[in-house]
Amino acid sequence: MTEITPLKAQMPEADASPDLPHNIEAEQQLLGAVLSSNDVLDRVDDLVKPDHFYDPVHADIFAAASGRITKGLQTDATTLKNFLADHDGLKALGGPEYLLRLQLSAIATSAARDYAQLIHDLALRRELIDLGRTIADRAQTVRDDATPDEQIVEAEADLFKLASTGTTSRGFQSFLRALTDAVDIANAAYHRDGGLAGISTGLTDMDKMLGGLHNSDLLILAGRPSMGKTSLATNIAFNVAKAWKRGRKPDGSEGTVNGGVVGFFSLEMSAAQLAQRVLSEASEVPSEMIRKGDLNEQEFQRYLRAAQDLESCPLYIDDTPALPISQLAARARRLKRAPHGLDLLIIDYLQLVRPASAKDSRVNEVSEITQGLKAIAKELDIPVIALSQLSRQVEQRDDKRPQLSDLRESGSIEQDADVVMFVYRGEYYKEREKPGEENLEAMAKWQQEMEQLHGKAEIIIGKQRHGPVGSVDLSFEGRFTKFGNLAKPWQAGGGTDGFQ
Repeated sequence: MTEITPLKAQMPEADASPDLPHNIEAEQQLLGAVLSSNDVLDRVDDLVKPDHFYDPVHADIFAAASGRITKGLQTDATTLKNFLADHDGLKALGGPEYLLRLQLSAIATSAARDYAQLIHDLALRRELIDLGRTIADRAQTVRDDATPDEQIVEAEADLFKLASTGTTSRGFQSFLRALTDAVDIANAAYHRDGGLAGISTGLTDMDKMLGGLHNSDLLILAGRPSMGKTSLATNIAFNVAKAWKRGRKPDGSEGTVNGGVVGFFSLEMSAAQLAQRVLSEASEVPSEMIRKGDLNEQEFQRYLRAAQDLESCPLYIDDTPALPISQLAARARRLKRAPHGLDLLIIDYLQLVRPASAKDSRVNEVSEITQGLKAIAKELDIPVIALSQLSRQVEQRDDKRPQLSDLRESGSIEQDADVVMFVYRGEYYKEREKPGEENLEAMAKWQQEMEQLHGKAEIIIGKQRHGPVGSVDLSFEGRFTKFGNLAKPWQAGGGTDGFQ
């Protein structure tokens, strides 16, 4: 039997770069395993791509071999040599003879997955080194258009991409992969309480209309002042965080199996004010009584118990005012990288977020912000809820129900959002139409209409990219700023508590 010269000796010394992590022998073993047994490619295709190989000749051999195998063509040293006959790099290593040596030198195809993992990890290390050098070069170059803070945000974004995907660019994926992801989502919905594809808001009728809060979706929650936008957002945040449960998912991995970890950017209210709202909802103690300190012993004890119950609630609040969209994205990535992760992001509210740089018009600024929020939803694979103000033209109409054209700078918001919802409380407007005491007939009619509207809110879904539009009726308790499920007339004894 002819002795085979060690393949390492075939590598030109000029190509060796000891400063970068690599393992030529592992690359040779993997290529040999693929050429000797084409089925190996199926076991390593998800781990290794041509650009993961350190040696460019190995990268080209792997690309040519995987291209043929994917087409169902038998591939070995003999069939492959014709396609690489003019490859200068392969000629330098011995030409077709080198392919044969690769194939004959494969020790065990069973170890191919281990070699592939090693090649992948070393490629990731090289990308980290390359990214580190890029960051250093940026820092050394003094430029007016790139402040150190902006460079930090850019570096964080690059690092997050590297950590999330194992490569700086995701690129195309096969339809089979997309189909598998779709089936996994349906499987998760089948096993989740309530059969929802997304995260439950804790509000039954809203969940039925939306199917829950879906990953990678941007949801806009809009309304005029005093309609209860922030209240509804805090209700949803509380419901999701309170229901959070970690365990083994249907695919076998560890993670969130119910509810979720919530990040809340409160650009208008302080963290303490937001926490006070959540505690008011949970303890059912009116928020104005909490602010005044006008509590009896029973109410105070109920307030304290609610605070203790919520201590372990995975709800994280950032109340930094006027955050640029780039900083907001960086902080969301940081929270996502934490051990507990991030399952839902809420921004209160959109118009208080700053663009990364000044634009020539407010419309362009809002467009950059909404595109940035949609990018966060896709990058972190979480639902993002952004609150938004409505223009005053709502007040000029007889029917005060909002519509898509009422959104401030509506073009970009409506275009980028997957779901647009409006909060509408007819009771608020009807209260301001109270007639004089002397007009008894008008007063009686007004009181009757107020009774019908009292304690009710309407969520109008004006746009839903993947579902129906329409309205959802909820209960609203103004004293506790609390939305809940509205008991139907046929539901005898049904409660309106949205926190069951």
